[in-house]
Amino acid sequence: MAGLENRAEIPMPRASGEVPAEAAARLEMLRREYALSGKPLLEAMIKEVFPGRIAVVSSFGSESVVLLHMVSEIDPSVPVIFLNTGKLFPETLRYRDLLQDRLGLTDLRSIGPDPVDRARLDSDGSLWSEDPDACCHFRKVLPLRRALGGFEAVITGRKRFQTASRAILEAIEFREMAGSVARFSINPLVDWDQEALGSYVERHSLVVHPLVKRGYLSIGCVPCTASVGSGGSYRDGRWGGLEKEECGIHGGSR
Repeated sequence: MAGLENRAEIPMPRASGEVPAEAAARLEMLRREYALSGKPLLEAMIKEVFPGRIAVVSSFGSESVVLLHMVSEIDPSVPVIFLNTGKLFPETLRYRDLLQDRLGLTDLRSIGPDPVDRARLDSDGSLWSEDPDACCHFRKVLPLRRALGGFEAVITGRKRFQTASRAILEAIEFREMAGSVARFSINPLVDWDQEALGSYVERHSLVVHPLVKRGYLSIGCVPCTASVGSGGSYRDGRWGGLEKEECGIHGGSR
């Protein structure tokens, strides 16, 4: 196994503090002037508020097609950042390629962990079983941090129903400071439930992730994802047996 002494060197994120005054003022203004949701909120953020300075972060998971379809109808050239952790299901990689083709996404950016970090911190690939937070950090958080340089807003597919920690999500949130620039998270589907998502998929005849039919309700990396039996809850298949709900890529928000 890779040396644990090396893994201790992984810089873990600090807990977010208070929102800086200027960022808080802009957040209040955005929430007041753009009290929208769904596609109308997306269109306003992409075309009016952050033109050329906004990106989508997508896992191409069980529900991703809804958000990606909306984005493609507004502007298919909006950058879509996809985290290829090196431990994804082959079905997810094929689904990514299929959706890029079907939706006409013209700026899909697949990013991954630094090979130097991987060799130094997780040379045998078993870090997920010993310290899943550290694994998520170097495979997801650090690559995304690098990829978001230059963007002032990040579109996510997070929804309140997904986890207890997301129950208080807002459609527009302060994410973090990127140097002197405030970066915001835009969550246009925050108040959608599984019924609304399913209806949208059917209405637009969208193709769903192939693992959904096999009981995978939330899809991440292979070692940390399992199918959910009848009656199971949405997040039961992620990080089974651990009190872990998030991988950390959403920074200062949740």
